[in-house]
Amino acid sequence: MVISIDKKIEKKLRNAHYGIFNHSAVQICSWTKSSLRNENFCYKQKFYGIDCHRCMEFSPAAVFCENNCIFCWRPMEFMKKIHMKKTHVDEPKDIYENLLLERKKLLSGFLGNKNVDKKIFKDAIIPNHFAISLSGEPTLYPKLPELILFLRNLPQTKSIFLVTNAQEPGMLKKLERKNSLPTQLYISMNAPNEELFKKICAPSQKDAWKRFKKSLEIFSGLKTRRVIRMTMIKGMNMDKKYMSEYANLIKKANPHFIEIKSYMWIGLSRKRLKEENMPTHEEIKEFAKEFAKMIDFDIVDEKEDSRIVLLQNKKERIDRLIKSPIPGSSNLIL
Repeated sequence: MVISIDKKIEKKLRNAHYGIFNHSAVQICSWTKSSLRNENFCYKQKFYGIDCHRCMEFSPAAVFCENNCIFCWRPMEFMKKIHMKKTHVDEPKDIYENLLLERKKLLSGFLGNKNVDKKIFKDAIIPNHFAISLSGEPTLYPKLPELILFLRNLPQTKSIFLVTNAQEPGMLKKLERKNSLPTQLYISMNAPNEELFKKICAPSQKDAWKRFKKSLEIFSGLKTRRVIRMTMIKGMNMDKKYMSEYANLIKKANPHFIEIKSYMWIGLSRKRLKEENMPTHEEIKEFAKEFAKMIDFDIVDEKEDSRIVLLQNKKERIDRLIKSPIPGSSNLIL
């Protein structure tokens, strides 16, 4: 029997404009909507060249997560389970086809919008960028290698991004072993030490910090584009006294890029944090400049309305703009 999201939770998610299929979900993010109206676009388009209007952000584990991060604006209150049996989950093809239909329904309202270019809308219907990051923890989905390979083999696919909380090091090894790494792999680094990790990420597993550090070690050797995303919460994890501890973690991870991003006081996170916990873009830039000097990275880009700064590793130079979905093809070392 395939796992399904509880009906009451599903109703709440659909009311929040999620598309649901059993244990998976899709949503149209605000940047994609803005891109369709030709108003603005996601920082990932500016940084890496993805097509914002053709992005499909989804999760094969929508309400499954090992952590309960206080800054998460998604409905983490629903995420009480951390186990997904391989015999009880959908096949990648079924997830893709059904979520694609859900996505089309969510996009359909834009067809009558006079501000939406019809050609852009037509392009948007068929996604070419897949962000496996919507909610929950995607590495809990046991058929993740098969899902990524399925997406990679779609004729239109340009890029696949996977974002993980680094609690499943075994899955990272499995992705490597099965030659199914995403085009770009993200690890969320939200704390400099175990004490703050427990406070900010509220992990459900006793060995969570050990798992996180093990994942960083594996991550450092993976033959794909590697990104560390740091979500900075003012008054909690962005004090300059933590920079040396962050630097040690970065050394262990050896990423190509670091995204230093402000916590955003939106969604359900407003129940857990205050507006003053949200750094300004200038505060993010100041932190990024000092941190970049410490770890010998370059500041290469920023997007003020997203309050984010991009750092690039001087010793692991790669082309920022993505040219192929396949890791190690035309994407790697300059």
